Amino acid sequence: MKRTSFLIATIGALVLGSCGASENATATAAKQAYENIEVNGKIYAAVFQQRAAEYKALCQQAFNIAQLRVDQLNTQKHSKPMALVTDVDETFVDNSPYAVEMAKQGKVFDAPTWSAWTAKANAIPLQGSQAFYNYAQKNNVEVFYITNRGVKDKEATIENLKKFGFPNADAAHVIVKTAESSKEARRLKLSETHEIVMLLGDNLSDFSKAFDSKTEAERTTAVKDNAAAFGNKFIVLPNTGYGDWESALFQYKKDLTTKQKDSIYINSVIGF
Repeated sequence: MKRTSFLIATIGALVLGSCGASENATATAAKQAYENIEVNGKIYAAVFQQRAAEYKALCQQAFNIAQLRVDQLNTQKHSKPMALVTDVDETFVDNSPYAVEMAKQGKVFDAPTWSAWTAKANAIPLQGSQAFYNYAQKNNVEVFYITNRGVKDKEATIENLKKFGFPNADAAHVIVKTAESSKEARRLKLSETHEIVMLLGDNLSDFSKAFDSKTEAERTTAVKDNAAAFGNKFIVLPNTGYGDWESALFQYKKDLTTKQKDSIYINSVIGF
């Protein structure tokens, strides 16, 4: 009887110990899953961008719609030459290799490594982009590249465009950031000589100042206010890796720690 009681007690202790160890392992795994979400998220986003056929389909879909709009625009009268304004990064070229290399170092972005990447002039085209931009240029819609790449990136950007056969790969059509990040002033300058009939981008600020430096709620409201423009004048390309959506989430604070960012990410989503 004593031996039986001893065995039962021993088994019980082992079971409880096992349960405790299992619970501790689960808690540790959960804690690790919620650490450095930003860097880990860049890798996951890069996997989608590089490997998912769905991502390629979304890009092709956007450019198909844009081509239909070019055809429609050519049936209308215009007082000025038509212009298409497009962003560069993640709008028609893929920079996910940069995100991957930075994530391997536990980092996200810094100016020197970004310049080293752009200097390679090797960001590959997104699905459908080359055919569309050349189609637009050949059908009376002049292509202008308004990008927030800097002056020192301009020459390599032009080289990158030439390498993959994009139209108007020259200093007059590649308009980089010289001062403020907002693209509004550059769009207004172009509007003096051209009618901007279409804008392509992966970030809402690529389209209108209505989206510049706005809160999450304000950005959502601006999307609703401009609902008719999407798929018409505004063509959006998918980008889960980065953008103003992140900045808005962090309330445009640039000095947040990794732990603070993790907390914001975790508390910004809904489970069940």
